[in-house]
Amino acid sequence: GCQGLEMRIQPVESRRRQSLGCFDGHFFNGLLKDRAMPARRRSTAHTGSQAGGRARMLPQGSEWTFDALRQYDAALARLAERHRLDLYPHQIEIITAEQMLDAYASIGMPVLYHHWSFGKHYLAHAKQYQRGQMGLAYEIVINANPCIAYLMEENTLTMQALVIAHAAYGHNAFFKGNHLFRTWTQADAIIDYLVFARNFIAECEERHGVAAVEALLDACHALMNVGVDRYRHPAKLSLEKERQRQREREAYLQQQVNELWRTLPQVRGRQASPQPPRFPEEPEENLLYFIEKHAPLLEPWQREVVRIVRKVAQYFYPQRQTQVMNEGWATWWHHHLLHGLYEEGLVGDGFMLEALHIHTNVVTQRPYHHPHYDGLNPYALGYALWSDIYRICTAPTEEDREWFPDWAGSDWQEAFDFAMRNFKDESFIAQYLSPKVMRDFRLFAAVDDDSQPRVRIEAIHNEQGYRRLRHWLAQQYDLGVREPDIQVWNVDTRGNRTLTLRHQMRDRHPLADSAEAVLRHVAALWGFPVRLESVDDKGQVRQTREHAPQRA
Repeated sequence: GCQGLEMRIQPVESRRRQSLGCFDGHFFNGLLKDRAMPARRRSTAHTGSQAGGRARMLPQGSEWTFDALRQYDAALARLAERHRLDLYPHQIEIITAEQMLDAYASIGMPVLYHHWSFGKHYLAHAKQYQRGQMGLAYEIVINANPCIAYLMEENTLTMQALVIAHAAYGHNAFFKGNHLFRTWTQADAIIDYLVFARNFIAECEERHGVAAVEALLDACHALMNVGVDRYRHPAKLSLEKERQRQREREAYLQQQVNELWRTLPQVRGRQASPQPPRFPEEPEENLLYFIEKHAPLLEPWQREVVRIVRKVAQYFYPQRQTQVMNEGWATWWHHHLLHGLYEEGLVGDGFMLEALHIHTNVVTQRPYHHPHYDGLNPYALGYALWSDIYRICTAPTEEDREWFPDWAGSDWQEAFDFAMRNFKDESFIAQYLSPKVMRDFRLFAAVDDDSQPRVRIEAIHNEQGYRRLRHWLAQQYDLGVREPDIQVWNVDTRGNRTLTLRHQMRDRHPLADSAEAVLRHVAALWGFPVRLESVDDKGQVRQTREHAPQRA
């Protein structure tokens, strides 16, 4: 049975066919911009070599060519510049289905070190794809400078235009502008660093054996979610600095570890302190960082591998916190930019109908009782939020002015830019989720408390429930709530070197059964016994797990 208290925000099915994904005119006069499908007009904009007059329509039909993609890219670039989107230069790559499966396996990165788990993921996805049990992404986009967008060669021309707008302009602008990506990632250096990481790990496999490197990577991968800096800003990546620091670090880190354990005070009898000073002095949030710096038995090359894995984990940390914002932003912009092409007469009705059909599939939100319901669709929720910001800026109601007095009726581009740059999913929802969006999604909050015999409906989309729904939905996207809070608490420096970790329980939620396997990986890296204490809100230890590493 489930222990603890669980809060879920769910959508219910609309009896008035207002749920996202209904292709019945909804996107012509509904949530998108609350206006009719734009009228066609003559355009004085030019594409290709035309310098004025009526614009020539862009290539139409289902088959794409590289020249057609260049023309669409140029037209989209002009519209993006008009809307003042700040972008990295972008690079578009056309790939096959097999190459897309490769990208799935390597977590979307164009270069990465070798590990068996990537091959496992490839085979799993390939079998599902061959059986028709899953589709493939229309595109994958890399947060790099230049921004790299991979497009499937099987896509139609309309699909290619849509995903170029979505990835090369939407995601690109978000990667460059959002504060989390600017703080925690370095788009200029990530590809060079991954090349360095791949080469270094390949050298380690030659020198120390594939089995040793594989076991080390297994342990590090298990700790990736607790191997990131959440509050302390990481150092900037630089390939030249990494190579120089690697040489210096091999000697220095081992010297520091030896010094730590060599200089422990040797006390006897009555001189022994009853309460030795705690090490570390303050809890450490980044478990991989602590192991890299202080694990007594790791060799220099092993510390470098730990560092590589935590750098990769840090790169993906902002993406885990901005899925709703990022996907919603890219979805809104691909729709807005394609509408811009239609308004200028550069694409025809057939193009727009196909684009709207694709768009509708992307933002479909199934009701909670649907047999394939899988939670809130981040594309649907994010798109609805950005569309609502546009509506509140351009056509605010009295309710909007009451809820958002500071920016209702303001310039929508300034409001978009401010929201994109300064928020993550949790704070974005807490700041911008309006009663209208809650009503459109027909949200309600269900509480599953193990001390109560039944699930309780705590709030619905009405005047009494709006603020509670917004608070609880924002909490669902808070990594501090979604992921266990585990920190390095203490090291027994005067005894058997036991590493003590502390798990701060939230709403009495216990750790999953996989905690034992993760603890085994921690012990393998630390080299000495590891204890994991689960502590409740009052500071009382509710559960203890221990594991000692196996000695060869």
